[in-house]
Amino acid sequence: MSEPRTIKKYPNRRLYDTVESRYITLVDIRRLVIDGIDFIVVDKKTQEDITRAILLQVIAEQEHGGEPLMSRDFLSQIICSYGVAMRGMIGSYLEQGLKLFASQQRDTRAAPKNAADAESAEAANNLAHRNYQRWRTVQEEIYRTLMNAGRGRTELVEEEKSGAHSAHD
Repeated sequence: MSEPRTIKKYPNRRLYDTVESRYITLVDIRRLVIDGIDFIVVDKKTQEDITRAILLQVIAEQEHGGEPLMSRDFLSQIICSYGVAMRGMIGSYLEQGLKLFASQQRDTRAAPKNAADAESAEAANNLAHRNYQRWRTVQEEIYRTLMNAGRGRTELVEEEKSGAHSAHD
């Protein structure tokens, strides 16, 4: 596997693509993502990897123009998730959901286009059933993980309480 393409971000906020030897914009970054090109964005001054921050800027730009993908409530819930102990689980849940959605899109596009209507309906029904089963499996796995994490948290709180009681005795 080859090294990811390096994009350098200069103090003047400009992005420089080291492979194409030219300055690029957030639109170009979006195109790299869509084309599946692996890249990292590095702050020229600090050498810090700032890829996530740049990707968030691309998302913000996309949300600002046209019809937004994420509702205000959804964005508010994401912001609130940063204060909870299991925020990593929330990110994992969202990531798995989007991967499943992308998989469903690929499956739908791969279905034969010129089959008879009855066969197409049956194929769509089978695809929907498989996707539902996949989604249920992902949800059950996340639920089990959350429950196990919750049990661990409850045990920790109980230990802290019993430790506090014995310190007062």
